[in-house]
Amino acid sequence: MNFGFISTRFAGTDGVSLEAAKWAEVLWMDGHVSHWFSGLSDRQEEISMVVPQAYFGHESIREIESDIWGGSTRSRAVTARIHELTAFLKEEIYEFADRFSIDVLVPQNALTIPMHVPLGLAITEFLAETGMKCIAHHHDFSWERARFSNTGVRDFLDAAFPPSLPNIEHVVINTAAQREISLRKGVTATLIPNVFHFEEEPPGIDKYNRDFRKAIGLSEDDILILQPTRIVPRKGIEHAIELVRQLDDPRCKLVISHAAGDEGFEYLELLERLASEAGVDLRVVADRVDELRGKTEDGKKIYTLWDAYPHADFVTYPSLIEGFGNALLESVYFKKATLVNRYPVYVEDIEPKGFQFPSIDGLVTHDAVAEVKNYLEDDEFRTGAVERNFEIAKQFYGFEELRRLLGECVDRLEKHE
Repeated sequence: MNFGFISTRFAGTDGVSLEAAKWAEVLWMDGHVSHWFSGLSDRQEEISMVVPQAYFGHESIREIESDIWGGSTRSRAVTARIHELTAFLKEEIYEFADRFSIDVLVPQNALTIPMHVPLGLAITEFLAETGMKCIAHHHDFSWERARFSNTGVRDFLDAAFPPSLPNIEHVVINTAAQREISLRKGVTATLIPNVFHFEEEPPGIDKYNRDFRKAIGLSEDDILILQPTRIVPRKGIEHAIELVRQLDDPRCKLVISHAAGDEGFEYLELLERLASEAGVDLRVVADRVDELRGKTEDGKKIYTLWDAYPHADFVTYPSLIEGFGNALLESVYFKKATLVNRYPVYVEDIEPKGFQFPSIDGLVTHDAVAEVKNYLEDDEFRTGAVERNFEIAKQFYGFEELRRLLGECVDRLEKHE
């Protein structure tokens, strides 16, 4: 069958873009062909349709955004503009479906978080009018984000985020979301967690990335503690700083791979101040780590996150909240010992699988620090733990498990027909 993936963007390393690509790869294993509809795209042109107005960063959407959040009403003009954009985008979706003979539509978070209200409404109307089979992949709902709680588009959220239509197979990524969509929307949802290609051995140090440590100013004797996330408050990076402070080893360097800016720079400034006061060597290397290898304007090498992981001696993942935890799966894939702050989804969905991680509950204790030291110093113990974690992840979060679960969704849609 022809699957039509649809979202505001399919570009870069955000969770939605990455998971959608994994779904497409798994669907290809069973002979299905995927096509892409979005406002921003890095997919192949011949299998994609790009409509700039479908991007949440488009000027027309930003104008609407400023009027629909933070109050209980919206202007009459914005209502008209939303309807106008909805009608336009719906026609574009019809063209997309016709051009690529789409059999199953796969909205990726576009019916979940209301970053683009007209697109969600357009998809909902299209599905209601055509009865086309649909697998709606939900990553994070509006009710999970405080910024969407006070709104002048409650009617639109009720209608389309997500909609309740008989031709939609809903998919969520954690148990809490599975409960909430049932309680709030009266629909059942299949739980399909985020996955990684654990069936393949991870890449290691090669000719290109062997000088990564030197490039970021580290020596071979330094202990590289990697924080492989963006710099936003929910990542809890202050706990990583506290861990390094208590390790009390000048060889320990805390390296953050990604930049700040998504939610302002105040958090980065706070972290830099905390690190300075704690005597922690904190390095943000976002200028040297990007989605693709290449060169900076002054000719320096650009590495990817996958170039950084093989060099890490330890990984910190002290998030306060996550929809799932892609970076945690990545650290398991690269067989790295990882400190985890026991965020809710980890406690309910991941921890019971039997993983072995040093962990904290919002506080870096002496026991947690001692456990981390054991991972750093005992090679045999560390190797055994990361190998067990890899095998557990392969069983529950590998491509074969995704293939099985996604295949069941497709089967249910075909039976519904």
